[in-house]
Amino acid sequence: MRKKVTKAIFPVAGLGTRFLPATKSVPKEIMTLVDRPLIQYAIDEARAAGIKEFIFVTSRGKGALEDYFDHAPTLEQELRKKGKDELLEVLKNTNMDSGAIAYIRQHKALGLGHAVWCARRLIANEPFAVILPDDVIAADKPCLQQMVEAYEETGGSMVAAMEVPKEKSSSYGMLDIQEDLGAMVSVKGMVEKPSVEDAPSNLAVIGRYILSPKVLQNLSQLKSGAGGEIQLTDAIAKEIENERGVYGYRFQGQRFDCGSKAGFLQATVSFGLGRDDLRDELLDYLQQMVGQQQAAQ
Repeated sequence: MRKKVTKAIFPVAGLGTRFLPATKSVPKEIMTLVDRPLIQYAIDEARAAGIKEFIFVTSRGKGALEDYFDHAPTLEQELRKKGKDELLEVLKNTNMDSGAIAYIRQHKALGLGHAVWCARRLIANEPFAVILPDDVIAADKPCLQQMVEAYEETGGSMVAAMEVPKEKSSSYGMLDIQEDLGAMVSVKGMVEKPSVEDAPSNLAVIGRYILSPKVLQNLSQLKSGAGGEIQLTDAIAKEIENERGVYGYRFQGQRFDCGSKAGFLQATVSFGLGRDDLRDELLDYLQQMVGQQQAAQ
C-alpha cells in the first residue's frame, strides 16, 4: 500500500527583500491578505490535504512567525470575557498542537533545494509535500488536496504546473513533456529558468510539490545549479528514470505570485472581493477609481 502524504515542508527562510522596508522587522510570511497572513493560507491548504506534521525551514529574524502559531492565553481570555466567540473560533485555526510543528534553521541562503534538504532528518523514508507560501492559490478544492488525490493513483513525484507565456520561461522551472494525460503530464525533463529559446514547453512548475524521499538523497549529491543555488528541480529530474517517474499536475484554481508586489496587491483585491462583508464597499471604491482615471485621460 502506498504511504500517505502526512508531512509538509514550508521553506520560509527568505529575507523578503522585495518588500522592504516592511520586512525589516516583519517576516514576509505573516504579511496579510485581507486579515490572514500568507502562511495561514498555506497551512489551511495543507490541513485540507491531510497533512499532520508541519516543518518550517526558517532563518534568523523569523521569531514572529513562530509566535503566530502559539496560543495567546491573554488575548483568548479577553475575547472570551467579551463574548466574542466568532473571533475565538478564528484564533483556533492559528493554533498548532504541541509536536505538530517543527522549526529547522537554514543558516545560508543556498536555494530552495538546500532548504528542503535541511529538513531531511524529519522526513526519513516517507513521501512529503513542499509548499511555497509565496504562491497563494484560490481554488474550490485546495491545490494540494487535488494533487494528493492524483498522487494516490500515480505515486512517484509530482509538481504543480501551469501554463505561462514563453517570454516568462526564465522565471520558472519548465517541464519537458513526455506524454500529455489531460490534468496530468508525464515528464521526461525539467529545465530551471531557461531562456525563451531553450524552454521545452510553456508548462511551468509552481510552488506545490509531492516528492519521493529519494529526492532528498539526490539533493545530498547535488552541486550548485542555476543561479549558483542548489535547485530542487535538478533533484526531482533525477527521479524521471525511476519506475514511478515524475508528473506535472495542472491544478484547478488561480495562482497569485505573492512574492511580487503586483501579485500581492492582485491577491488582496481578489480575496477582498470574495468576502461577503467587504465585496460591495470594495467594488464601489474600485469602480470609482477606474471612473476617475478614465475621466482624467
